[in-house]
Amino acid sequence: MSHHVTLFSLYTNTAGLFNIPRTAARSTRNLPLRSLRLLFNSGPMCADCVRNLILRAPSREKSAFRGGNVRQCAVMCANFSREAQIFNLSTAGRFPTLAQRMKNNLFRLACLVVLVGAVQLPLSAAQMEIVPGPFSGTMDSLTNYVCPDWFRDAKFGIWAHWGPQAVPMEGDWYARKMYEEGSDDYKDHLARYGHPSTNGWKDIIPLWHAENWDPARLMKLYKKAGAKYFVSMGVHHDNFDLWNSKFHWWNAVNTGPHRDVVGEWQREAKKNGLRFGVSEHLGASFTWFQASHGADKSGPFAGVPYDGANPIYDELYHPNAAPGDNDWYSRSGTWHQEWFNRINDLASHYQPDLLYSDGGMPFGDVGRTMVADFYNRSAATHGGKVEAVYTCKAQGSGDFRNGICLQDVERGVMGGINPYPWQTDTSIGDWFYNKHWKYQSIDWTVHLLVDIVSKNGNLLLNVVLRPDGTLDPEVETMLARLADWTSVNGEAIYGTRPWLTYGEGTTRAEGGAFKEEFNFSAADIRFTTKGKTLYAIALGWPSDGKLVIRSLATTDDSTVNQINRVELLGHRGDLKFTQGADGLTVELPAGSGPDLTCALKISGANLKPAAR
Repeated sequence: MSHHVTLFSLYTNTAGLFNIPRTAARSTRNLPLRSLRLLFNSGPMCADCVRNLILRAPSREKSAFRGGNVRQCAVMCANFSREAQIFNLSTAGRFPTLAQRMKNNLFRLACLVVLVGAVQLPLSAAQMEIVPGPFSGTMDSLTNYVCPDWFRDAKFGIWAHWGPQAVPMEGDWYARKMYEEGSDDYKDHLARYGHPSTNGWKDIIPLWHAENWDPARLMKLYKKAGAKYFVSMGVHHDNFDLWNSKFHWWNAVNTGPHRDVVGEWQREAKKNGLRFGVSEHLGASFTWFQASHGADKSGPFAGVPYDGANPIYDELYHPNAAPGDNDWYSRSGTWHQEWFNRINDLASHYQPDLLYSDGGMPFGDVGRTMVADFYNRSAATHGGKVEAVYTCKAQGSGDFRNGICLQDVERGVMGGINPYPWQTDTSIGDWFYNKHWKYQSIDWTVHLLVDIVSKNGNLLLNVVLRPDGTLDPEVETMLARLADWTSVNGEAIYGTRPWLTYGEGTTRAEGGAFKEEFNFSAADIRFTTKGKTLYAIALGWPSDGKLVIRSLATTDDSTVNQINRVELLGHRGDLKFTQGADGLTVELPAGSGPDLTCALKISGANLKPAAR
């Protein structure tokens, strides 16, 4: 493989070696270990780089590395202003000339090694360490995965799909759309913040203060509403890490709220007995953010590059993608390595119970190795039993295979019972706070949950947070109503398994992503089971005070569908019922019933769906 090296690529790919600000170059944490050894021998190295070298070096070498003179670091990874200009190399006394640097043969060799390591590497060049265990980075190995019972029992999780993109209050993908000339978000950004050639995404991030965010209070609300697990955003496509990232300066501890968002969410989830997860949307970021490298095609700023085109901000906006590299997941081996480093850092540091990828499993061997490491770490901390759950999508870029992980369906459901546990991820509004959107009703949330659970799935619901970390009053009201509903009907949801059929009725939910608007009524009934008990949940309250369940009709076999007892959750006493060839007819208590569902607890023998 040959590489065509220009003076520009030399500056941008080995910027740290020539005392160019760290944001213009790859972090030293992404450099091969052999490159770090050469750099250590070529000149003084700062404490940060020495620590990184010691962490990554084999045990027998660790004691050999000493140093840490910040002011004379040969790498200069973190010790210059991020506002310095990348080509400002002529300032007297500040930067050694390129010729002076290249006089040292050993340093020349180090530059060459780093340069080769910084270009777009093939996939096989990714350096990945994996915790020993039953899994390796192969499909065959991952087929040994078994979904843990905690996830199958939990059924309902709440998600904080939250970060600096909430700041403009214009919804999802703002960080990209603000660079799409003519779009509503471009116009909004231009009017409020200035032109993206100077005032870009980097200037929105510091405006996210999360000043009123109280994760302790919020977690109590979520638990009371019935959530059994909680998921924090880890990093979105906007390339901003919400934890104290080892590999990325642009994170919530260094800028924005200056808080470990993931860590604080996790602490409160554990206090409240909730399982904890993180979502990563980083895999798509490299190509997603290429819009920031463009320029207006018309108007007074025509041809003026957006701030993402400035190599000084490559760490945030990424380098230019290679020609034709425009799929959801980039082909860049260098990007695959960075994704592995950062997501592995997230997973290994917080050891979440659940990890979500926004797409298929990314990057072939790289993604499989990361997932294998995630599973092995879980086994190592749970007596050999894997308690970790990894979810990704079955459509679009990346890999997916039932049995190696769990399928996630975005804003949609399954058409029937999936023999494998799965998850819907959706939101009560836009993904990030959007002042133009109305929230979904409590009916929508409850009916969606019941339909999903009847089909062997879980619901992960984004409860939209304002930029300051608070909830709108109507959202708090929705959570209170959800708490009331789960306190009565949770018995038919948590710890249940699907029946032989998911349900009956006039409304059939078409399976697939981005299909979640259904006109359910009391005629639509969904089933769950727990032990020998069958639950029948009508998605509304029958206006005539009678619920007819056709699946429990009598059959020619008198031993089938022997009903002994019918109860209404939330009501004391047994209910009267009759049974015939047209179904089981249950008389409901007099007076107006609940407006969300009617959940019956049915005891009997040999309960099977009657042929219709």
